[in-house]
Amino acid sequence: MLLKINSKNPQTRLIKRAAQVLNDGGIVVYPTDTSYGMGCDLFNKRGIEKIYEIKKRSKKQPFSFICADLGDISNYAVVTNYAYKIMRRLLPGPYTFILGASRLVPKILLPRRKEVGIRIPDNEICLSLVREFGGPIISTTVKSSEDEIITDPDIIEEKLGHCIDLIIDGDILPPELSTVVNLANDTPEIVREGKGDPDVF
Repeated sequence: MLLKINSKNPQTRLIKRAAQVLNDGGIVVYPTDTSYGMGCDLFNKRGIEKIYEIKKRSKKQPFSFICADLGDISNYAVVTNYAYKIMRRLLPGPYTFILGASRLVPKILLPRRKEVGIRIPDNEICLSLVREFGGPIISTTVKSSEDEIITDPDIIEEKLGHCIDLIIDGDILPPELSTVVNLANDTPEIVREGKGDPDVF
């Protein structure tokens, strides 16, 4: 199902419909401040396993997830004063921060190290969805079988509509990735350069 939502002023009733799909255990594609993300409830093990299958991704490569705000992040990660100051300055924004995981994070997302990647994208649809849902949402970039980022929701529906419960159309997005920064040791380590300026650290 393709659901068109206003990217500047998301309609509450449509956001509620999308959140209900997550509540029902579904997989949703949604816009972020980089590219389209695919996700489900952080605690939906079956949904996470299905996303691994769709992405043809090894379970040794854990997914990151989206939180509603900094307070929410502290439930799922170890946030030092240093990390908090950096995230408060840069979030919402196109960064994924790697932090030590709390006990609340499901084991399926901790295959090797006890660290998690967390995002708060600067996108009204995405933020409205995670707030309405009331919990973290898995976040992984929507790509084609050729590993190219898919930026058009109509093409996402054409290629992946058969295995996804809802695709939110938030307009065509540029093919960008977030900048990944490891803050687990209180020293910023750039893991991947993306849309977020790496020179701010």
